[in-house]
Amino acid sequence: MSYTVGQVSGFAGVTVRTLHHYDRSGLLVPSERSPGGYRLYGDADLARLQQILFYRELGFALEEIAQILADPQADALDLLRARHKALVEQIGKLGRLVEVAERAMEVQRTGVRLSPQERFEVFGEITFDLSYATEAGLKWENSAGHREAMSRAAAHSKEDWARLMGEAAHWRAELIKAFDEGEPAEGKRATALAEEHRQHIIRWFTPCPPAMHLRIADDFADDPRAFALVVPPSEQRPGLAAFLYAAVRANAEEGGSGVAGR
Repeated sequence: MSYTVGQVSGFAGVTVRTLHHYDRSGLLVPSERSPGGYRLYGDADLARLQQILFYRELGFALEEIAQILADPQADALDLLRARHKALVEQIGKLGRLVEVAERAMEVQRTGVRLSPQERFEVFGEITFDLSYATEAGLKWENSAGHREAMSRAAAHSKEDWARLMGEAAHWRAELIKAFDEGEPAEGKRATALAEEHRQHIIRWFTPCPPAMHLRIADDFADDPRAFALVVPPSEQRPGLAAFLYAAVRANAEEGGSGVAGR
């Protein structure tokens, strides 16, 4: 028995356009044509389509599917093993994302709720990019320091946040001033500012040894979303993020010996 392209589209759940594409690419060429030149699919064609859809559901590219169907015994097992590994990794990542979302919801439940006006009063131009927060949660998921920072942040009152952000604003102004005045990133003034930032993290969030501080500074240098958490875009200068990273690195190499005010 033969079926038209419209019939196959209907019961296979694929579009006519997709079937035409499979035909043109040679992946699924109908075994028959009607007297008028229309595609007709037989039972063997439908069996092949079922295989194609199975592999597509697993995420294989059409080129990979063509390779499998050309010689199933030679390639299918290795490709399936690779796909299985990728799917397991993806499941693991999705599971971690669920945990991050759950922790974020917990912070929202237990943390201080600020109105939009209060948020603007406290944070000003400093904004939190949700995509960065999610990625950072995955990056630091096994860190006790990150968990403590989230817990302490959730416990801060509006007054705590106001003091914290005021302290950060003063530090930021000094950092920008040092950069604008051409201070070397490895010099005493810059490394003292790096140490001041590390102490700020310790004071308000979590213990932060120099090596951990350097990992945080990596994000400042590499990810604009992270740097925007310490310097809003309106106050940034080209090279400022790299300057801060270099100062943190120099301070870390000295074991965090920078002293504010030098």
